[in-house]
Amino acid sequence: MATINFGGVEEQVVTREEFPLEKAREVLANETIAVIGYGVQGPGQSLNMRDNGFNVIVGQRKGKTYDKAVADGWVPGETLFEIEEALEKGTIICFLLSDAAQIELWPTVKAALKPGKSLYFSHGFGVTYKEKTGIVPPADVDVFLVAPKGSGTSLRRLFVEGKGLNSSFAVYQDASGNARTKAIAMGIGVGSGYLFETDFYKEVTSDLTGERGTLMGAIQGIFAAQYEVLRANGHSPSEAFNETVEELTQSLMPLVAENGMDWMYANCSTTAQRGALDWWKPFRDATKPVFEQLYNSVKTQEQAEISITRNSQPDYREKLEVELAELRDSEMWQAGAAVRSLRPERS
Repeated sequence: MATINFGGVEEQVVTREEFPLEKAREVLANETIAVIGYGVQGPGQSLNMRDNGFNVIVGQRKGKTYDKAVADGWVPGETLFEIEEALEKGTIICFLLSDAAQIELWPTVKAALKPGKSLYFSHGFGVTYKEKTGIVPPADVDVFLVAPKGSGTSLRRLFVEGKGLNSSFAVYQDASGNARTKAIAMGIGVGSGYLFETDFYKEVTSDLTGERGTLMGAIQGIFAAQYEVLRANGHSPSEAFNETVEELTQSLMPLVAENGMDWMYANCSTTAQRGALDWWKPFRDATKPVFEQLYNSVKTQEQAEISITRNSQPDYREKLEVELAELRDSEMWQAGAAVRSLRPERS
C-alpha cells in the first residue's frame, strides 16, 4: 500500500499502480462474479467489470430492469439469469439490491452461500445493523465490501471516460485468509481511482451522514434557502437560480474538483473572494450543530430504523414519487429545467 499525507495525517491507500488490473484479473481468475440487482450500483459495477475482463453474470427478476440489462448486452441464459440461478452459479455474490430489498431477499441469498463462496456489498448497512436487518452471514464465507464514492451512473460514466471514482473497502469476515486481496481486486475491477480501507461500521455511518448532509440533503436545503431569500427580495427565477445553483455546478465546483477551494477562490473576483472568506465561518458555525445532530441520529441507529421502516412499506415507491415531485415541480427546479435547456451545448 502507498502512504499518502492527507492534510497532515498519513494514510495507506491502494492505487492502480501497485495493484494493476492485470493483478486483479489474476486474483479473480477462477471466480464467477454474480451481480444481484441491476438498479443503482449494479449496472455500473457489472459493466465495468465485464469490460475489464472479469467473468461476470447478472441476477435480476424479469421486468423493466431485466429488460434494461438485456439492452446493456447481458444475454439471457448465458450472462443474465433469474436471481436464484445466478446465486447458484456465482462464487462471489455481489449483493447490490437496496437495503430494504436486501432484507427481503436475505433468506434466499443465505441459502446459496455455500462454504468457500464470498459475499460482497457496496454498503455496510445490512451487516452493521444486523439486529434490525437479520443479515448474519455464515461463518465459512468471506464477507467484504467495496463502496464507490458516488452513484453507479457516475461510476460508469467516469469509467467510459478513462477515469474513476475513489472507493473504500473493508473486510468483515475472512474465512479463506484471502478476503482482503479479493476485496482490493474487486475494487480495481469496478473501476476505482484509488482505494482506502475502512470497516463496515465507519462506512455506513460516514455514508448516511454524507447523503443526508453535504452530498444531498444539506445542499438542497441551502439551495432552497438562498433561492427563497432572493425571490422574496424581487429577483427573477432565472437570476435566483443562476446565482444559487447554475454558477456553482457549471463554473465553481469544477474548479474545486480541479485544485481545491482556495484555487476556486483565487479564480474569482476580489469582491467574491472577500465575501466568501468573511462568510464561510459563520455558515460553518450555523450548520455544525445540525451536522452533530445528524451524526448522533446515525450513531444511535435512528436513521437506520427510519430507512428500514419507510423503505419497506408496500407503497414506498408511490410515496417516493410524491416527494420527488415536490422537488421537481418546485419553482426553483422548474427554473432549473429552463436554464439547462438554454445551455449552449443543448441549443
